[in-house]
Amino acid sequence: MTKRIKNILFIMADQLRWDYLSCYGHPHLHTPHIDALAKRGVTFDGAYVQSPVCGPSRASCYTGRTVFSHGATWNFVPLPIGEKTLGEYLAPVGVRTAVVGKTHMMADKEGMARLGLNAETEIGMLISQPGFEPFERDDGLHPHRGLEMRGGKLRYNDWLNEQGYEGKNPWNDYVNSAEGDDGSVLSGWELRHSSLPARVKEQHSETAYMTQRAKEFIADAGDTPWLCHLSYIKPHWPYIAPAPYHAMYGPDTFLPVIRDERERSDPNPVYGAFMNASVAQTFSRDEVRETVLPAYMGLVKQIDDHIGDLFAHMEQLGIMDETMIVFTSDHGDYLGDHWMGEKELFHEVSVRVPLIIVDPREQADATRGTRNADFVEAIDLVPTFMELMDAPPAPHRLEGRSLVPLLEGDTPDDWRDAVFSEIDYAIYPAREALDVHVSDARGYMLRTERWKLVYFKSFPSQLFDLENDPNEFVDLGRDPAHASVVEELKDKLFRRLLDRKNRVAMDDETIAGLRNIEDKVGVIIGRW
Repeated sequence: MTKRIKNILFIMADQLRWDYLSCYGHPHLHTPHIDALAKRGVTFDGAYVQSPVCGPSRASCYTGRTVFSHGATWNFVPLPIGEKTLGEYLAPVGVRTAVVGKTHMMADKEGMARLGLNAETEIGMLISQPGFEPFERDDGLHPHRGLEMRGGKLRYNDWLNEQGYEGKNPWNDYVNSAEGDDGSVLSGWELRHSSLPARVKEQHSETAYMTQRAKEFIADAGDTPWLCHLSYIKPHWPYIAPAPYHAMYGPDTFLPVIRDERERSDPNPVYGAFMNASVAQTFSRDEVRETVLPAYMGLVKQIDDHIGDLFAHMEQLGIMDETMIVFTSDHGDYLGDHWMGEKELFHEVSVRVPLIIVDPREQADATRGTRNADFVEAIDLVPTFMELMDAPPAPHRLEGRSLVPLLEGDTPDDWRDAVFSEIDYAIYPAREALDVHVSDARGYMLRTERWKLVYFKSFPSQLFDLENDPNEFVDLGRDPAHASVVEELKDKLFRRLLDRKNRVAMDDETIAGLRNIEDKVGVIIGRW
């Protein structure tokens, strides 16, 4: 059995691209504190999420199961009540599992009502908060109307009021708004204001606040083993940063845009529908990208600075050597690449994420400061945490694989040769433009070392030759010369879908033990 670690700090940034960190090659956005993690641990160069959308991606991170299996296919689709999550796996071994920041999970209110569960009770809270103690649950995204729909209360707003910020929703009016020369409030939801400083002081911003709350959780946990999911709300939109982070980066620091006119020439119908959406049209304009990028980069830099502050605090407490640290993201951001905004589809900038893991055990000493090129998926985190916390394994439920062998420098012979992701685009304008039923608005990605297949129900597939076209400009999905490759990858995708774990109420050993139960209980079938 692997030697148990005491604590896990599970850091997730929202909508952070894998290539916007200096340890992943960004030449101008220097992130020394995240880079320090890379020097102490393993940097994974082939990490992918199960869906390039917040809610389903996170549901897979918390359950260790694909979206196809757990069913929370979009942001407002609840995780079914029967799905076990990270906190439920770790609670039996005495680990306190809490969130500071965002989960974007919706409670299965219908399922809870059916079973008579109240969110105010201990078990009801656990189920409604996907297995996390809500030490500081805050999903962000609180414009005035949105806050009213959520009952009008937000703990962060109350704290901001205590700091002197006025109004019912200073999150909207100060943290995510700028100020005009005439004193007017300029909404950060309007991208033209992204390069302006937010009205909030930096020390009162979301990133600073969540970091402080993580420190408070660590203090509150004391000697109890814990997993703290520090889930930063940024650099997700609204793209607006507090001073001085709003003005740290200019055009000479931007990565070149990744797009080509060939992508707009007879595109795959689904891709074409997404390119025609308003957010894609907006981000395809250079002036928009050049206005948003300083804020996006500044928000990433701010996260790095506060992570450094948190690490210094943990060093003072003397807990760094007993704490595993994981840094990742729930998906990327197009930022105008491929003529797109937001995320949703399966280009590398959207579906590939940073993943850095610092394992403090001696068994991981050999891999410190190394890079790993193996394919890993977000669903691998739950079984990794479980193994290192000595939680009982659950192979009949979990679809990911523990990363412990990779952290110890040993890649199993049967390690995966492809990664899988999926999208339910029923809620998007693209579905209406394509006139497909909500149940048919599905897309699935399978990426091998050379090829990437995107299979759309009811539409042609996309195919990219990543060896000869690493930027994914040329779609070969409808090219007769590549029909055999498409069919081969579709078969591989089909096998991946067949591998889902849907018998979750009974483990494999119990099933195997049922083989001879008929004779034992006197049920005689087919005897002459």
